[in-house]
Amino acid sequence: MLKFHHIVLRKFLLTFSILFIVVGSIVYYWTKEFYIAQSRDSLLHNIEIISFSMHDISHLDMVAKKIKKTLHLRLTIISVDGEVLIESHEDKTKMDNHKYRQEIMQSKQEDYGYKIRHSKTINKDLLYIAKKYTFNGEVIYIRLAKELENINEQIFALGIKTFFVLLIFFGFVLSITYKLSAQIEKEMQKIAIFLTALTKKEKPNYISSELSLEFANITKLLTKVSQILSKKDKRKSKFTAKLQESNDQKDDIISAISHEFKNPIAVINGYSQTLLDDENLNPTIRQKFVNKIYKNGVRLSKLIDTLRLSIKLDSGQQKANFTTVNLYDLINDTVEIIEANYRNRPTIIHGDEDITITADQDLFSIVISNLVENAYKYSEDEVLINFDANHISVSDTGIGISKSNLENITNKFYRVQGNTWNNSLGLGLFLVNNIINLHNFSLKIKSEENKGSTFTIKM
Repeated sequence: MLKFHHIVLRKFLLTFSILFIVVGSIVYYWTKEFYIAQSRDSLLHNIEIISFSMHDISHLDMVAKKIKKTLHLRLTIISVDGEVLIESHEDKTKMDNHKYRQEIMQSKQEDYGYKIRHSKTINKDLLYIAKKYTFNGEVIYIRLAKELENINEQIFALGIKTFFVLLIFFGFVLSITYKLSAQIEKEMQKIAIFLTALTKKEKPNYISSELSLEFANITKLLTKVSQILSKKDKRKSKFTAKLQESNDQKDDIISAISHEFKNPIAVINGYSQTLLDDENLNPTIRQKFVNKIYKNGVRLSKLIDTLRLSIKLDSGQQKANFTTVNLYDLINDTVEIIEANYRNRPTIIHGDEDITITADQDLFSIVISNLVENAYKYSEDEVLINFDANHISVSDTGIGISKSNLENITNKFYRVQGNTWNNSLGLGLFLVNNIINLHNFSLKIKSEENKGSTFTIKM
């Protein structure tokens, strides 16, 4: 495929050739007509001069020869009957009658006669001009003729000059056009390089052109496109990073769920298989195995209930059954259940035993249970619970939560790297936050690493 300036050069040469042929033809015919008209006027003028100098027809033979020699014109004087009286180039006695020659017949009706034709006498193309005069009472026709070959030579000479003028002009125009096409090609190459770069990862941000307003507008638009693509790439990178993070989190969640379900299922399967295989098993041991199976079944049920509750809260399908609840009794009953799994761990409760709130007792017990159990899990000292009519706070002196994790700690399935907040599924604080929001309460978390955390519910 040709380059742009090569295409321009070809088109220019083609245009120049066509234009030269057209202009040359017009100039040729226009110049030819001009020279013929000029020659006609010149011949008429010479005829006038000859007519004024005529005194005796006999001396016109010498005039004819002189005109032939000096002016290179053919002089013929014809009688009214068409007889050739004077002839500068040939023997008049051998010439045909000229009465019916077109220029002679035309001069009878008009001021002069005019004709271009080939002369058999001298075997050349001639321009004939004839005019009628009265000499010594007799009508005669004075005719002058000029060879067209001389006119063609003059036209050719003018054509050569015109050609060189046009050649110089078109050469100048071609030079300017070539330089302009080269500049345009350079700008187009720059744009092509820019567009190619846009397809790559590292995209250019800016392109400009000062060649013309059109190129300036194109480069401005390309700059805008590049900036838009860069922004989209950044958003895409962020989205990809988030998607990767979500995928990693999903893998962790699946792994955690698998692990949480696997252990109780393995216990249930193991003890059940032992009971099936040994019918004579000691009753005490049998009862112990049955209790293990029951507890792990309850554990599985709680895990399933937790997942179902998280889905309902996340989709807004969970409804609350609001009743008047004694806050102290709710906290105390919940703590007693948890303390069974954390012996020798004191829990200090401060608050008015008569305070009541409007809440869904079952859901709010999950809030208290998760907050207290977190405090047990991630601290070794006592857990402090303070409450009044406006707030409930659960404090511990455990490992605390880093600032980077505080922003995400209530997200669904969020698990802090290095430990598993709330429970291994990462749903504890997600449930807490959503249940609190369902009650139109708010949760505030204050924590410092290696010093402890305080979770405050504002009602």
